[in-house]
Amino acid sequence: MPRFAANLSMMFTEIPFLDRFARARENGFEAVEFLFPYDHKPAELRRRIDEAGLSVALFNMPPGDWGGGERGLASLPGRQAEFADGIGRALEYADALGCPLLHCMAGIPPIEVPLLPASSLYATNGFRACEQAHRAGVKVVIEPINHRDMPRYHLNTAEQAADIIAAIGPDRLGLQYDIYHTQITEGDIVTRMQRLLPVIAHMQVADTPGRHEPGTGEIAWDFVFREIDRSGFAGWIGLEYRPLADTVAGLGWRERFGVAP
Repeated sequence: MPRFAANLSMMFTEIPFLDRFARARENGFEAVEFLFPYDHKPAELRRRIDEAGLSVALFNMPPGDWGGGERGLASLPGRQAEFADGIGRALEYADALGCPLLHCMAGIPPIEVPLLPASSLYATNGFRACEQAHRAGVKVVIEPINHRDMPRYHLNTAEQAADIIAAIGPDRLGLQYDIYHTQITEGDIVTRMQRLLPVIAHMQVADTPGRHEPGTGEIAWDFVFREIDRSGFAGWIGLEYRPLADTVAGLGWRERFGVAP
């Protein structure tokens, strides 16, 4: 059966972030993920995680000026030092929280930056992050993001990501396969998943077009979940969706699709 991790940046937003760990456990989750932990001290996060009996599946490296529209630094010229500092900071949190995966966001290069220099910088920074993380026992993942939600994001397709992973090495770099983004950008989500399974380290789900719970949109989740189960994928599947209404009330999709804990 697929193993689901609650995304605490999007779910249980009815209550403060630090209280969401316990709420996730109360609702049957054994793992969580979130976008960024950096507004909270590692020791406080660790305490909440331990009290709830949870594990942390994934979080993102520092993204730059998130409020100003930045979505990662890896492909942004002139930001190499800040990116390097972010690797160290992310690894400190990963160590404190026992998190095995870090998502390195590609970023949105300035419109005047040509594709080739941005790609070269992305590869250089990505290799640096993977080497440092590997020495710390952590794996880096990259995620293609659709251009409707995040225009001009540097990494757009699963095939692009697979090429980068092949160049750096799947022991150091994995694919964060987000079914929501894949459906919007490329479709063919199950066949694509089956082909890319050897490099998929983490999955995420949300329905399209609204990015709400499974069952609120166009994706045939009974088929998708069955095929994930058949694939033998053993990693966590992050619920990176925005609940249509109340988070707990919206969790009924798990029974509907036969994946309740």
